[in-house]
Amino acid sequence: MPVVCVTSHKNVLRDEEASVLGIGTEPSFAIGQRALLIQTGAGNVLWDCINVLTPEAIEEVSGRGGVQAIAISHPHFYTGMVAWAQAFDAPIYIHAKDRQWVTEPCSSIQFWEGDEKELFGGARLLRLGGHFPGSAVLHWSEGADGKGILCTGDTIQGILDKRWVSFMYSYPNLIPLPAEQVARIGHMIKTWPHHFEHLYAGWFGKGVEKDAQQAVVRSAQRYVGVLDGSTRKEYW
Repeated sequence: MPVVCVTSHKNVLRDEEASVLGIGTEPSFAIGQRALLIQTGAGNVLWDCINVLTPEAIEEVSGRGGVQAIAISHPHFYTGMVAWAQAFDAPIYIHAKDRQWVTEPCSSIQFWEGDEKELFGGARLLRLGGHFPGSAVLHWSEGADGKGILCTGDTIQGILDKRWVSFMYSYPNLIPLPAEQVARIGHMIKTWPHHFEHLYAGWFGKGVEKDAQQAVVRSAQRYVGVLDGSTRKEYW
């Protein structure tokens, strides 16, 4: 069983809410991201991946039903996905638009196309693009006591003020997305029929805890207003 195991690091598992388990790494490693295990009534989905996978984490996740599918938001979270897939004998779902960034081919990888893909147990994927052409989010209708949750990686990014989110083309280089792309993402979320109350970005503590769908729409409008100058502010 292939396992990524770094002796100086360990996996940390924290319940985000009922049936949503955060899986991170301590001490913080790489960009400090964490994965999410979504425990649906029809099986478990691992959303995004992390570099470290220890035997203890395998035992804990197996005790919660294992992993029946892995879905990745975008290429920055590909690292470790093959080890996770082999450990749990699970398929990996990646949008075909991001095929070129797969550097470790694996028979478990299934490329999906179009804007939506239904998984199981009320979980579905939505391609939003922006950060990468195939950047996607995962919606689970049964999360938040049936009000729905959205898992975003950093396709939509959580920020310090949990009433808002943000969008970027490149986070390390602080390059923003063009206004028209943010407007498009905001419109897709506004008109999408699948509501969500909570939003979980790719890090512990990053997300929106209330009325998250409107928070995304509001944030997109604010972002566009600053970029295109329609929001009047004194800058100099």
